[in-house]
Amino acid sequence: MSQSDSHSTPDQLPVVVIGAGPVGLAAAAHLLERGLETLVLESGDRVGAAVREWSHIRLFSPWRYNIDGAARRLLEATGWEEPRATRLPSGGELVADYLEPLAATPPLRDRILPGARVVAVSRVGLDKTHAKGRDDRPFLVRTVVDGRVVDHHARAVVDASGTWTRPNPLGLAGLPAPGEDSTDVAPFLLGALPDVLGRDRDRVAGRRVLVVGAGHSATNTLLNLVELARDEPDTRITWAIRGASPERAFGGGDADGLPARGQLGSRLRRAVEAGTVELVTSVTIGALEPHDGGGVAVVLEAATGAGELNGSRQLLVDAVAGATGFRPDLDMLRELRLGLDPGLEAPSELAPLIDPEFHSCGTVPAHGADVLAHPEAGFFVVGMKSYGRAPTFLLATGYEQVRSIGAHLAGDAEAAGNIELNLPETGVCSSAAPEVDDEGQPVIAATGGGCCGPSEPQLIGIPTGLQHGRSGA
Repeated sequence: MSQSDSHSTPDQLPVVVIGAGPVGLAAAAHLLERGLETLVLESGDRVGAAVREWSHIRLFSPWRYNIDGAARRLLEATGWEEPRATRLPSGGELVADYLEPLAATPPLRDRILPGARVVAVSRVGLDKTHAKGRDDRPFLVRTVVDGRVVDHHARAVVDASGTWTRPNPLGLAGLPAPGEDSTDVAPFLLGALPDVLGRDRDRVAGRRVLVVGAGHSATNTLLNLVELARDEPDTRITWAIRGASPERAFGGGDADGLPARGQLGSRLRRAVEAGTVELVTSVTIGALEPHDGGGVAVVLEAATGAGELNGSRQLLVDAVAGATGFRPDLDMLRELRLGLDPGLEAPSELAPLIDPEFHSCGTVPAHGADVLAHPEAGFFVVGMKSYGRAPTFLLATGYEQVRSIGAHLAGDAEAAGNIELNLPETGVCSSAAPEVDDEGQPVIAATGGGCCGPSEPQLIGIPTGLQHGRSGA
């Protein structure tokens, strides 16, 4: 579709899905199942481009939570063999055993456009200041393909582009630390989930490595570095967190209701107690700059409980892994009328249901089109991006989101409002060294669970007596 379609009415146009990851392809499967023409725009050269970046990481949820229903039906028609439901796939296996076969199914294979980077979404002929007749205008989805601008028109838009390309900065107050954006510092930054046992091994083996963050991404990287240090004993590992205690990262150990999660936290605790990992608490990253002798000098600034800076120290390292979470790319949506929570940058109706101050993955209620709706009729943000800055997203939650939206766009209000999502109350947020079956493949008990790929919860919590949402304190 292009500008030549400007005289088409919206109902003659496709629904454009942005992103060919797990949730984007699931959205396309549901839309096609409902008889709605669909076009999937993917910025990468292949489906699952973001997942491929963390292909070495094992998901925290078993296969049974990672396969969408409509996608399964498309795959079964091709004779696809479903992976064992209780196995824990790696990111690479998620791509090879699910996303690639799904993208190759006859209904989808000609409806996915790789290499199409979406740079803006608007309405044909109207900017966001114009309201009259707005809902009757098609959407304009502007892409860049091989350096050329290509516009697509759509009856509706489902944004499943994720947050992987927008990591949170290392600095204080949500801003990059001085020097963090410098091209001189860039070679020393590893990203959120570096493959320290594989492609990034040469950057960290026998070197000084700093890991920043207290969530499962940090834990995974730290434990992989500990494994690397067994073979490369000169590898030195420092772990910096903003909080005064690492107990939340350590979990409940043997008392944890999820033994696998407790095992992971216990391994990290032992590494810290043994001195393999040097832990630095109550610090923020004050600055980064290249050091004359090689490496990067990181200024760690101590903070009091009130957030007032109180002294600093300089740490010289060769690499920094910033596991500080992600945030949505809202620039591409600037010409749309959005209803976003001012704190989480999630849809305003969804934000109080996912606030990490009150919720873990397992306590977020299922939700669909009504909760995800914006003032811009026909536009939805789904998947990880719908959670804004909250880190508690599940693939299974995203699949239910797009099932409901598909029904809504097809005019089936009853199905759109009939939200169902059966997950263990707390089991979907574990991160662990999994059990293995007789073939040495990772598995997880049917009543247990795990979570969310690269965007794991930094806080594990349950609802309190307070209303679910920010108190304003």
